[in-house]
Amino acid sequence: MTARTADVLVLFGITGDLAHKKILPALYRLTERGTLRVPVIGVARTDWDTDQLREQVAASVTAAVGDQLDADVMKRLQQSIHLVAGDYADRSTFDHLAATVREVVGENGFAVHYLAVPPDLFARVADELAAVGLNESARLVVEKPFGSDLRSAQRLNDRLLRHFPDEEIFRVDHFLGNEPVEDLLVLRFANTLLEPLWNRQWVDHIEITMAEDFDVADRGSFYDAVGTVRDVVQNHLLQTLAYLLMDAPLTDAADDQRDAKHRLLRAVRSADPAETVRGQYTGYRQTRGVAPNSTTETFVAMTLHVDDWRWAGVPVHLRAGKALPETVLDIVAVLKPPPRTLFPGSDGASPPNRIRLRLQPDAGVTFELLAKHPGQDDVVTPLPVSADFRKVLGPVHAAYEQIFAAALAGDPAHFARMDNLEQAWRIVGPILEPGTEPLPYRPGTWGPEAATGLAGDQGWSTVPAAPDGDGGSRPPG
Repeated sequence: MTARTADVLVLFGITGDLAHKKILPALYRLTERGTLRVPVIGVARTDWDTDQLREQVAASVTAAVGDQLDADVMKRLQQSIHLVAGDYADRSTFDHLAATVREVVGENGFAVHYLAVPPDLFARVADELAAVGLNESARLVVEKPFGSDLRSAQRLNDRLLRHFPDEEIFRVDHFLGNEPVEDLLVLRFANTLLEPLWNRQWVDHIEITMAEDFDVADRGSFYDAVGTVRDVVQNHLLQTLAYLLMDAPLTDAADDQRDAKHRLLRAVRSADPAETVRGQYTGYRQTRGVAPNSTTETFVAMTLHVDDWRWAGVPVHLRAGKALPETVLDIVAVLKPPPRTLFPGSDGASPPNRIRLRLQPDAGVTFELLAKHPGQDDVVTPLPVSADFRKVLGPVHAAYEQIFAAALAGDPAHFARMDNLEQAWRIVGPILEPGTEPLPYRPGTWGPEAATGLAGDQGWSTVPAAPDGDGGSRPPG
């Protein structure tokens, strides 16, 4: 069945922080490219009117794009925006919304309802949309997090299915709109150079690092109720892991890709608390909104195991956290050594080859080859050969540009399917409520000392500086 494209975008939470920082700039870029050609109806609990909202749209976009602002594009976006102000608990707000939708696009228009609101409002908004008939000829797009554990995610899904068919419920994980994350599939399945190595025969272990060099700032009350596992591991990192390790999909169609991810996630064992280290940076408990005796983790490192024919016996070491030395999303495949060591390194051992896929902030790939060190002895030294995708290919589209373009067009490829979300919640389930104190670590370090040995005797691969774009790379920072 061909997906219907949107005749109107209804954006709940249009005055919120997410809209201000990410969504409105994305809508501007889509307007600039001619992708957004439908009216936008914003819904918010505010005392603004439409003119005030349009002024705020201009301020948000200007802050994001600076001197790249095109006044004509900005005017087109502002003129497309309308406001429905009211409380989400008040039926009259939705009566007003229904009347506005009919006024803007008529009785038979197809609406995309985007819920950029707190998760505890998802079900209520869906109920109220149905009560005024706005669930018919419509698509529902909900932000993350989708539930707080497996059971709550299933309850929320059941509630939404009362009003919308499953194929019209799009569950956002904005990492699925990140072009470098999508590039994982192209790197793996378009290159015969890489794919033959991508299995247990050649890969010794895999490391995934998602680090942020900033703390929770003014989001203390939100973060203290969520923690690192729920905030980024259950969604972002497990989606990335699925792209990284899954077998080739039958085609590039959305459901074939999501089927391949599902097979992979089913093979991932549930996390073992004995192979998990939780940390909390010192000073976190003094953050406004954080409980003084909080046991919420701001760092987690774990080892996951994939029980399938491709990856059996290859540990996947994963770490994520705040107040770390860098902001980076870095994947390293450490390859197995040759059968015999003919050419040792300077310390007598031969270092392994590594394939490093850097997804953020500067996407690129580095192959760490071994070359003879100048001199008489046959001593090898690592030689990084790098490509910086941004310098070679140019700027990428922002994640929310991809997300909204796909939501308007009805392309589900950039959204999480429910069975995959269930598997992700199943994987992290054993470590969601550990009942233990997280280990302290100093801001600016790589988490608790106990996490260092989790990746084995060799420790974690050093996170280097971004490639310098001239064929080499800067030395590790």
